This record gives sequence, C-alpha cells and structure tokens, in this order.
Amino acid sequence: MTTTGADAAFEPFARRRRPVPARRRRKNDLVPRIFITGSAEGLGRAAAGALISEGHDVVLHARTRERAAALNDLAADAAGVVIGDLSSAAETRDLAGQVNHVGPMDAVIHNAGVYLEPSRAATAEGHAKTLAVNVLAPYMLTALIGRPDRLIYLSSGLHHAGSGPLRDIDWTERRWNAAQAYSESKLHITALALTLARVWPEVLSNAVDPGWVPTKMGGPAATGDLELGYLTQTWLAVSNDAAATVSGGYWYHRQRQAPAPPARDPAFQGQLMDRLAALTGIALF
Repeated sequence: MTTTGADAAFEPFARRRRPVPARRRRKNDLVPRIFITGSAEGLGRAAAGALISEGHDVVLHARTRERAAALNDLAADAAGVVIGDLSSAAETRDLAGQVNHVGPMDAVIHNAGVYLEPSRAATAEGHAKTLAVNVLAPYMLTALIGRPDRLIYLSSGLHHAGSGPLRDIDWTERRWNAAQAYSESKLHITALALTLARVWPEVLSNAVDPGWVPTKMGGPAATGDLELGYLTQTWLAVSNDAAATVSGGYWYHRQRQAPAPPARDPAFQGQLMDRLAALTGIALF
C-alpha cells in the first residue's frame, strides 16, 4: 500500500463523525482523546467501542483502506481514522504524521501486534515482521507522535520466556523460532513501557497482559475473559481512580503483576533502547 498523507487518510472519515451527546461525556474526564493502534478487530476494536460509548474522542487505526471499511460503524462517532501498515517503517512514520495532524493525544494504546509468524518474513527495510510490528513500530510512534499524558503497551505473559540476545533482536543470526520471537518482542515492549515510566516521570506509562482471549489472534479455544482483556487498557487510559493513575506497572485484569526481571533492569533497558535507536534511526532520548 502507498500512503497518501494525513488529509487523505483522515478527512473522509472525520467528515462523517456525528457529535457525541453531551450526556455521554463525563465531567471529570482527564483523557478525552485516545489513539488506538490495530483497532479494526479484536481487543483494539473492543477498547475503541467501549471508549466511544463513554463519550471519549477516539482515533482509530487500520492497516489498509480495505481494513478500514470494518470500522465504518465506529468511524461516525470517532475523532478520525488513520491508515498505515506497521510492518513498514515508511508507513509508520506517515501514520505518526496523520495522528499529529488530528491533534494532540491524551493517551495512546499500542495494541497492534502479530503472533506466530511462520517465517522471519523480512519487511521492506529487511527486519523480521514480528520485531517490526510488535516493537519497532510502537517505538517509532512513541518517538514521533506528540507526547501524551498516558501510554499503554500491550504485552503478554509469554514475555517471561523472552530472554534472548539483544545483538540478534532482528533474528539475522539464529534459526527462526516464531514462538520465541513473539515472546522476545513482548519482553522488549514491556521493557519499553517501564523505561518510559522511569525517564519520562510526567507520563503514565504501563504495560498490559490482556490474557489468552478469544480474538482472531488468540483463537476460538482461548479461555481468557475478553472483556477484562480490553477494559484494563481503557481503565489505564482514562480512569481518574488513584489505582489507575500510576506509572511503571505491568497489569493483568486490573491487577498489578511482577514483570520479568530484565524488563525493569535499567542496564537491559539502556541496551535495548540503543538497539532500537540503531535499527530505526530514531533516538527516543
């Protein structure tokens, strides 16, 4: 897909937006505008629907214009729809520009991800697709989108099995292992969330394990609670509860859990940030 700029991607959907009734807006809203990646289906779509129903301004995201058609029912009440393939660095940069064109975000939920890629599936830039979508794209969007008040990154309990050599984060030396690549990507995104909590004290940055839930990614056999899987994200994005207005947490169903030790190790975090900066050409700090 070739992106065509912020106006073309955003305006057709923005024009169809209906005013949100005032009765649906909460007087104590602190986070009225939220951007959610991967909101065409699954947890992202569920989170978007819940936030829109509460009267929040939500910016939706789809990988392509064809995928955006699945958002037609939500787009009318959304703040806009932005389009970009997160496996492409060029489209990820353009996507950040589209989001900034909409205006400042109060919260960003980095929900999009891929699971068990059957092969390394190199992107246009030569990166493993799992790394590109699950780690490089949220890292780039974090750097390029105007800094919000709250950041939420989707992790997984599998991040506990994500130990691997940072020198080969892109799987150019090892034989491809889809499950290990996914686990490593979730360790890295958890470490990113906790790094930001440490170095950006003015931002509430948290990681969320939604559990094994019955989405397209999780499959029909998943036994987790889908509602609790997405409500933890929305709670951290908009709630004024003291329990939700914290930073540096790793959460499962609104309960704080202990992340894997490397994720909260400043030395590991620093090495990871250096590696991501080298791979993307963007220094976050």
